[in-house]
Amino acid sequence: MRNEAAWQLDVRPAEVDGPDTLLIVLGGRWCIDQNLPSADTLTTRLAPPVCRVRFDAGKLTDWDSGLLTYVSGISKSCMDRGIAVDHSGLPPGAQRLLAMAFAVTEQKLAGRDNGRQGTFTQVGTATIAFFRGAPQMLGFLGEVTLSLLRLFTGRARFRRRDLWLEIEEVGPRALPIVSVISFLVGLILAYLGADQLKLVGAQIFIADLVAIGMVREVGALMTGIIIAGRTGAAFAAQLGTMQVNEEIDAYKTLGISAIDFLVLPRILALMLMVPLLTLYSGFIGMLAGLLVSMTIFDIGFFEYYTETLRALEFKQFAVGLAKGTVYGAIVAFAGCLRGMQCGRSAEAVGHAATSAVVTAILLITIAASIMTIVFYQLGI
Repeated sequence: MRNEAAWQLDVRPAEVDGPDTLLIVLGGRWCIDQNLPSADTLTTRLAPPVCRVRFDAGKLTDWDSGLLTYVSGISKSCMDRGIAVDHSGLPPGAQRLLAMAFAVTEQKLAGRDNGRQGTFTQVGTATIAFFRGAPQMLGFLGEVTLSLLRLFTGRARFRRRDLWLEIEEVGPRALPIVSVISFLVGLILAYLGADQLKLVGAQIFIADLVAIGMVREVGALMTGIIIAGRTGAAFAAQLGTMQVNEEIDAYKTLGISAIDFLVLPRILALMLMVPLLTLYSGFIGMLAGLLVSMTIFDIGFFEYYTETLRALEFKQFAVGLAKGTVYGAIVAFAGCLRGMQCGRSAEAVGHAATSAVVTAILLITIAASIMTIVFYQLGI
């Protein structure tokens, strides 16, 4: 194919390299204002025995993006077919631009590759992701542990004001949602217990069930799950957004530990406030049990109050506080971990927030099971 007034194109087997090499000779003016040929016209020539394509632009007089479009189209077709491409015959500027274009990896966009996967594929993908993420999780846990040690020795660098701001955010501002959920859970426990206790005329023990259940186990568990959805996701989104804006990279450049400055205040805030929220949750749950007992089962206020005091012991409060502290640390750890692992896009921030909640709830469930078994074996 030839256009004497503008561009020139000659495609033939290379005489020097052999019949397996296709030589594309470019000449004349290859600019976007010309009626340039399409790269698709050569797809039929990219067949065996061709295994290599080479360009020769020795007769080229002028070029712009039109040349790059044509060459990149042929190069992509060759790559799809496993054919090697030699750009050394092109102008140096074109070689550099093509190298930059093919060096950028394709972005993974939302909604792409959402085809249905088989069960074994999903299980395998999840297993691989777990084993790849476990070392990162252990490494982050080690960094947090070292940061806590620096705190105890007075060498941790963070602003005390940030700690008080986080305490206000995760504590007092979480009271409304904790109150609603704890009250409803207390109602549920009271009704479930009453349905069985009334068979033997022992409705008074509703107070024991609600008090011990809320203070020892349910209050801490529900508070941990609420905080995971409310605060853990917020931590992941905040740190993820900082990753997108390269703020964390700026801290590292300035020699400031991101773990000390960003993660440590959040972990301390949750470890301090979740136990208190657990006690508050237990109190609200007991009020719900009192309401059900007085209005439905004709149990007096002083009877319920006396039975509650008889049922509760110091060890019940100690177990609840211990579990609340552990759950708070888990939520902060999961939220900060996923935030620090976040990618550099808005989609990655959303994935980080979702993953933080899932990770926190999973770890809370595991911790609750282990602590329940340990306390039972210890007789606590």
